[in-house]
Amino acid sequence: MRPLPPYAELLRLRFEERDGQPVAVLPFHDDVVGRPGYLHGGAIAGLLEFAAFAALEQALGDRPVEMKPVTVTVDYMRPGTQRETFAAATVERLGARMANVEAFAWQEKREQPIASARVNVLLDHREDD
Repeated sequence: MRPLPPYAELLRLRFEERDGQPVAVLPFHDDVVGRPGYLHGGAIAGLLEFAAFAALEQALGDRPVEMKPVTVTVDYMRPGTQRETFAAATVERLGARMANVEAFAWQEKREQPIASARVNVLLDHREDD
């Protein structure tokens, strides 16, 4: 896995592997609070985006590809509360130039997501020098 960018470090994200799939974990802390006692929507969106990129990175394997988000659409389903939040993603389509990824975030039960995202990513295949 690539080094995490500064925003992921601010969120204190970490990754675990579950059933062969990367799962992003967001601990609840002061930097992710929106209204008192609840997660900020931007923190949830960031978690979903990082989960999407982790799934895409796994699908791409060792291919040297720069991934550039084109669109990120987030649907909020229920509030995130004061507990760890998890996110995982599935690559729905992996083409030569574009990838479509769907991610879900949950807290207590994976079957009860708090948010979902659809992420469209431009794939820029780097040439070996």
